Amino acid sequence: MSVYFVVQEEVKDQAGLDAYMEAAKTSTLGRGRALVVDNDVAPVEGNWHGSRLVILEFEDEAAFTEWYNSPEYQNALPLRLAATDSRGALVKGLG
Repeated sequence: MSVYFVVQEEVKDQAGLDAYMEAAKTSTLGRGRALVVDNDVAPVEGNWHGSRLVILEFEDEAAFTEWYNSPEYQNALPLRLAATDSRGALVKGLG
């Protein structure tokens, strides 16, 4: 069953986020793909967090874990966390 890594972000440091995006290129999504990268989210309901939304799709939870815990992504991750106020969740798709 597919899983989705959903991240809401308030960007505090665009240069820092740009550095993260460059560093993250060294990590390959493997059995995953980017579905959404939107820097200008239009909230419709409730209290939305930030203006950036990223949704990555993975074949299964093992594929997500393999990517997220990879040394390449773990080297890039602190740059994103320093440059943004992020909320992230792993959610399951419809089977």
